[in-house]
Amino acid sequence: MNFVVTPGMRRLCAGVLGTEAVVAGLVTPVAISVGGVEPWLAITVGLGLAVLCVIVAGLLKRPFAYVAGSVLQVAAICTGFVVPTMFFLGAIFAALWITAIFVARRVEGVTSR
Repeated sequence: MNFVVTPGMRRLCAGVLGTEAVVAGLVTPVAISVGGVEPWLAITVGLGLAVLCVIVAGLLKRPFAYVAGSVLQVAAICTGFVVPTMFFLGAIFAALWITAIFVARRVEGVTSR
């Protein structure tokens, strides 16, 4: 199966990753102040995920970036081990990621007919 990257898919997925980067960045102070997590761990997990989201958002012209984005969704859910609320937020972002891919492909498929 050939994975075709469409402009709408890029925009929607970049929006999901951009928003996720903001949320991942905000996990850092929450983990330190509310969760009592060591600062080095919170910074590594929160800001690391945020930076990776921004990098992958910039690479969305290439099909492999969608695989990397999917891996980031799993990583966001696993961030729940540091801040338990991220289990829920990570699942929401994973659902948004999947929806962005399928909705964009469907809408652009209908438009191109």
